Parts: sequence; structure tokens; C-alpha cells
Amino acid sequence: MLAVTAQDHINSYYAATANDRTRYPALEGTVKADVCVVGGGFSGVATALTMAERGRSVVLLEANRIGWGASGRNGGQMIGGISGEATIERQLGKAGAKLVRDIRYRGHEIIEDRVAKYGITCDLKHGWMEVAARPRHMPGLRAHYEERVKEGEGDHLELVESVDLPRVLGTSIYHGGFIDRRSGHVHGLNLCLGEARAATGLGVRIFEDSPVVALEGGAKPYVRTERGRVEAGTVVIGGEIFDRFGQERLRGLMLPTGSYIIATEPLSEAMVAEINPQDLAVCDSNVVLDYYRLSADRRMLFGGRCNYSNRDPKDIGASMRPRMIEIFPQLKDAKIDFAWGGRIAIVMNRVPVIERLEPNLYVLQGYSGHGVNATHIGAEIVSDAICGVTERFDLFDRIRHTRLPLSDVFGNQMLALGMLYYRLRDLL
Repeated sequence: MLAVTAQDHINSYYAATANDRTRYPALEGTVKADVCVVGGGFSGVATALTMAERGRSVVLLEANRIGWGASGRNGGQMIGGISGEATIERQLGKAGAKLVRDIRYRGHEIIEDRVAKYGITCDLKHGWMEVAARPRHMPGLRAHYEERVKEGEGDHLELVESVDLPRVLGTSIYHGGFIDRRSGHVHGLNLCLGEARAATGLGVRIFEDSPVVALEGGAKPYVRTERGRVEAGTVVIGGEIFDRFGQERLRGLMLPTGSYIIATEPLSEAMVAEINPQDLAVCDSNVVLDYYRLSADRRMLFGGRCNYSNRDPKDIGASMRPRMIEIFPQLKDAKIDFAWGGRIAIVMNRVPVIERLEPNLYVLQGYSGHGVNATHIGAEIVSDAICGVTERFDLFDRIRHTRLPLSDVFGNQMLALGMLYYRLRDLL
């Protein structure tokens, strides 16, 4: 067997400003725990912390570093709700609609509580906006806003018509939108590192540089790494494993797509007041969307897709910068200090995969770009199920997922065609 070389965090703004440099050891030998969690991103760390808070012994295994993947690279947008809500309501009816409402801000509540309880420094701020990229998108955003107001959320939502946009954003490219002041943004890597630190304080044993090579559920669950083994009562896969380890139920559910971010040099206070005076996280209404926000040190963090081939661009900065300047010409002279990318797991029907693969083996993954909030919701739902409270878990387990045939052979080509189709539709 070829050894897998663990990787450090990529060169990103988040890694450069990480406030915890703890290195956890690699697993050596055999250990036992009530729960073994595979994956050191939000899904895994949040699950480990939740189970530790409930008095369970937990081991967490991470192939690289805590927050190495999407959790430590993403746009940091803490958005209410989860992806695939329409599918949930369509398949589950009234029960699905109630589930969507009940969990909309549950991840926010968990994050806010933990930031306060454990003293996690992660630049948590409130205020998020979805903007209409095309005139034809605004009626849908307006209808969504009105429906949410009917559901009792009017105190934290604000509809912004196109004529009022200049007081919110320093660009004329959009056609209105709505602000959700219950949502917001966060330094994702520092949140993940802070939750990991809190988990170890409750007894969770974290092992980095410990890629999993085999696992099983059933009567005697175990997880095996290159140099160690965990014997546990329950195994939780908290991350994108696709169809590895012989789990046929995961085959064809998801495809990895690239997303990329640039970070400018720190901007002047005057520039910040001109382009984003309310310090909002923003995303547009396109399927292939742009998203951006300001960092705590006043950098523009601007993200999105910069190609439709599912191949990383040779120069992320050169590819992303023109789009940023198209929206904010004021930034044409701003230096780009960081440029990085990563993979988002896009589920075919957009609903997160929260399932029991076999007795004592759970999986939560596939957030289609809504991971900051949804990972924490999923972690609580799976933890509840392990502890015998299964109402919300059973609803997710009833979701019929769409599977893409031959995704392991033609996945990249299919994804490229799909992204190109949606991009062309966005432009019409």
C-alpha cells in the first residue's frame, strides 16, 4: 500500500490569519471510543463537540489538518437555511416545510452559542444579502422575502429595491435584493479550529495526519488508518468521501466542483464605506454565482467560479480579478494578496446527505455551498439520532436522492457541461 502524505493548509488568507497553530498527533496503535468521527472539517468537528457535550467519548480522525478542506477555505457566508429546500418540501410535504422552517437558523444558533461559551475568536458578524443579478430574478426574491415575512421573520429581513441599492452597495450592476440580518459571515478556519479546541477540552482525542484506509459499521464498528485503528460503538463520516470504502449508496450522489477566492490588500476605511458600508456578506442570484464580503482587516474576499471545465485555473487571481472589478470598478488598483481554491460537493438534488449507511455507521456531507450553517445542523441531527432522538434524522433519511450514472467515469465532463448550461442560462 502506498503511503498517503498529509498536507498542510493551503496558502490562503484564512491560513495566514489562523489564530491556533496546534498540531495534533497521528494515530498510532489501537484506541477505543463511544464514537469515531472521520473528518476534521465542520461536519466532523461539530459532531465530535456535540457528542462530547453529551458525555460520550470521541475520537476524531483527519487525513490532513483540522479545517484543511472546504471548512477552512470557503467564503465564510453563514446563510440561513440549507440547499435543496424546495426538494425537501416537495418530497415530504407539510412535514418537509415544517422541517425547513424549524432548522433555518439552527446552525447559526449553535455557532453563536459556541462562540460565546468557548470564547472562539472568529470574526463573527451579522448581515447577509442576496442580490438580483438579472431583472427577471427580482420577482422571485421579492416573493421569497414576502413568504418569509408571512412566516414571522419580518423583524430581521429587509427588501431592497434597485433604487435603494446605492445606500447598501457601491455598485450599479444589480437589480435589487433582500438583506437577512440574522445571517452573516465568519472566519471559517478560526471557527473550525476553535470548535476543535473546545472539543479537546471536553476530552475528544483528535488525530491529524491520519487518513482512513478502511471502515465498517455493523455490530463491531471500526476505522483503520495506515498506522492505527479505532474501535467504536458508532462511526460517523463527516466529510465528502463520495463512494470510497465500498459504500454503494454514495455512488453518483455528488460531484466536486471548484470554487475560487481572491483577497485584496487591506482597503481604506473610505473605500469600505463606499463599496460595502453595512459590512454585509453578499451573493448573487445566479446558479453559477459570485459571492463576497469584507474581512475583519478590511480586505475584499471575492469568490465564485472562474471556469466551467472543472479544472483549476493556472492563475486564480488573474481569472477572478476582472469579475471583481466589473462589480466594483473602485477596486481596479487594489493589490491581490491571496488567491486560492477548493472543492464544493454538489449534490444532484441539492439536499444534504444525512443518512445511516448501515447499523452504527452514519454519514453527513454534500452541502452544495451552504456548509457553514448546514454542517452544524447536520451534526446535531446525527448526534440526536445516535442518542435515540430520530424525528429530524428520519425525515432526511426519507429523501430520495438523484444519482448520476457513470459519474466516476464521466463526472468531470458532465459537471463541466452542466455548469456551462447554467452559466448560459444565467446570462440570458
